[in-house]
Amino acid sequence: MRILLLADTFNSLTQRVYAELTYRNHELSVELALSDEIIGEAVELYQPELIIAPFLTKIIPKRICCDHVCIIIHPGIKGDRGISSLDWAIMTEAKEWGVTAIQATTEVDAGQIWSSFNFQMRPDSKSCLYRTEVAQAAIKVILQTIERFESGEFVPEPLNYSREDVKGCWHPYMKQEVRAIDWTKDSVSTIVKKIRSADSRPGLLDTIDGEQYYLYGAHEEDLLQGTPGQIIAQRHGAICRGAVDGAVWISHLKKKKPGKSSACLKLPAAIVLGDKLKSIPEDPLPLFVPGNRKTFQEIWYEEKNQVGYLYFEFYKGAMSIDQCQRLTNAFCYARSRPTKVIVLMGGHDFWSNGFNLNIVEADDNPSDVSWRHINAINHLVATILTTNTHLTIAAMQGNAAAGGVMIALAADYVYARSGIVINPHYQLMGLYGSEYWTYLLPKRVGNKRAMELTASCLPVCTQLAQDIGLIDWAFGEHPISFRLSVLQKAEQIAKCPDYSEKLALKNQKRLQDEQIKPLKAYVTEELQQIHINLCGAEQLYHTARHQFVYKISPSQTPLYLAKHRSACQAIEH
Repeated sequence: MRILLLADTFNSLTQRVYAELTYRNHELSVELALSDEIIGEAVELYQPELIIAPFLTKIIPKRICCDHVCIIIHPGIKGDRGISSLDWAIMTEAKEWGVTAIQATTEVDAGQIWSSFNFQMRPDSKSCLYRTEVAQAAIKVILQTIERFESGEFVPEPLNYSREDVKGCWHPYMKQEVRAIDWTKDSVSTIVKKIRSADSRPGLLDTIDGEQYYLYGAHEEDLLQGTPGQIIAQRHGAICRGAVDGAVWISHLKKKKPGKSSACLKLPAAIVLGDKLKSIPEDPLPLFVPGNRKTFQEIWYEEKNQVGYLYFEFYKGAMSIDQCQRLTNAFCYARSRPTKVIVLMGGHDFWSNGFNLNIVEADDNPSDVSWRHINAINHLVATILTTNTHLTIAAMQGNAAAGGVMIALAADYVYARSGIVINPHYQLMGLYGSEYWTYLLPKRVGNKRAMELTASCLPVCTQLAQDIGLIDWAFGEHPISFRLSVLQKAEQIAKCPDYSEKLALKNQKRLQDEQIKPLKAYVTEELQQIHINLCGAEQLYHTARHQFVYKISPSQTPLYLAKHRSACQAIEH
């Protein structure tokens, strides 16, 4: 079917919809809803059979709604309306929430219902729920809506609040005062809930030492205590603030400045606060932490039945130099243990998106700090890749991009949770790419496919990734079921009678590859190209990075997405 996707941005959900529908052989084109005129032009050029708008915040022009079936994918249960849907669900501690496919009309979220799917809520941030349960439900309602539309027989259901299954209502935009923290009264659980309801946008506005900041990345703390609202500890860039019944960790801040033209970056709290934390003690944490402990921890390690599990939960999957170094050290520790298998578990929200572009942008010398970031990730990849004492598994629970994908491909086995989005390319950021991708990617998918993946700059769904050999296996839609399956598979590998033969074969193959072309040669060639990207005259990387971190909207939809426009330009030329 010929489908036009209308979206605010080509974010993780839109990427997943694009990848899933393309895999199912639908003909897709994307238009960013930058204006009514642009939307109208896209519809005129593409002539879609169906228009789907995943979580679009803008109203589709009336003339288009009248002439075409336009389906809004709304992150709410039947009857829920408004743009702060998920915020309210978190704040009111809803036990069940959902996603609904609504036919667009001139009245917001009031059209006929084509499909709806509910799920059980869990205590987590808005962005994490968005990428897991909400994304899974969205795909289900989209696929069902397309099936019903293609049948030509389905009659959508009018919104009727007298129906028993219509339990939603109109929710206004959630203003900052609704979720403002009262440090003298609010419990730890309430503070965490409020911050999570605004993470990642717009962030929860609060005051620290008389200045206003948006707060992100909240974690409960069950041992430390202190004066409510005061910063009592710091750990790996995060700050811990006292509360009436304990304390709360906050990993990231964004300073609020007056005026729209003076945007600030979201950064680790310690970077934002700087010298204000001089007297605040660092609270260290060992790799081994009891499973029932509540605190802020980016990297931790567990062992069971000859398998070591290394977890790393970095905010938004972005990795700083320090995080890369600490993760490399943790992996080396895991490698020193008397186990047979090491599982890189990543985090439940993201696997890795490569190096931290916000930290680079905030630095006085972005070229130099970018170079150091890339080399830090290169060292991590090489450490995993050259491990000859264990078999290794990458268990991708969340989305991955750029160098983060290559970290996974450095492992012997690559598993992915069904439904995550994989972006194995660098060019959109104006980079050639490193992390040994010129070795790892062709080794997995062949030279031709590797060039296609890096040049097309399109997201890959897990079904396609498995088909082409990019990953070994995709399973388990929910993070819990995925983790349980990974644990079973890791123990099976460790207990396998021919484990020693598998390890020997792995080491033999690595030695053969090294004789054909040393790993050092791959990374040297990559870094030569990266140096040109960082220091050359074109400045494509620096421009793309700046636009990305400040979320500057493009003037038009990129042609690799807007196929209706690329085809038109091809005819003109």
